[in-house]
Amino acid sequence: MTLLELKKAVVAANKELPKQNLVKYSWGNVGAIDREKGVVVIKPVGMPYEELTVDNVSVTDLDGKILEGPFNPSVDLPIHLVLFKAFPQVNAIVHTHSTYATMWAQAGFDIPCLGTTHADYFYKSIPCTRQLTDKEINGNFEVETGNVIVERFKDLDPVAVPGVLVASHGVFTWGSDVWDAVHKSVVLEEIAKMALGTRLLNPSIGPVPNSLMDRHYFRKHGANAYFDHDDHGHGMVDHD
Repeated sequence: MTLLELKKAVVAANKELPKQNLVKYSWGNVGAIDREKGVVVIKPVGMPYEELTVDNVSVTDLDGKILEGPFNPSVDLPIHLVLFKAFPQVNAIVHTHSTYATMWAQAGFDIPCLGTTHADYFYKSIPCTRQLTDKEINGNFEVETGNVIVERFKDLDPVAVPGVLVASHGVFTWGSDVWDAVHKSVVLEEIAKMALGTRLLNPSIGPVPNSLMDRHYFRKHGANAYFDHDDHGHGMVDHD
């Protein structure tokens, strides 16, 4: 993929966020990495989605140095950079404050696997990070936010669990490309909504049996997957 093609993909994926009702105003961003070139493309800070173009999208190196674009990159760029460096399987990251998922983040709860929709995309619970300390908040806040996500994934596979809730903050998802990452954001928001409603209807409900969770997850993922025609986000928007 050329840099221009990556810019086009990032622009289109960012514009998909309001279409999917995942953001208000400019409350979110999509960033993607070209690991061979060592560059990251991300939405500029505060940029209205409808104004985003390949000419004003931000391009940086892996240290955050601006290489192209007339505006500063998103303030969340340092979070993206921490995650790109820690998760080599990840090529795109989405950050939103989507309503239902952010409710779980603000409550400080993992989202348990209560049904097969969840199990199709996320293996076991969707984790919530710990709260940042005062020192972390008053220090390099964005970098520390990335670090607390990485810390939460010390014993988790970011491919099997392609998203996280940041306590009191919002949601990050990721994937093999921008379409995969946006798709995971859409799915996570729906899972969060379903889980909240399920717990309201039955506060004592627990996670689904491991056998059901395993069957649903592994029929779509891994070496023995057989439900391989699901789009996983590919095709949800125009790639041109």
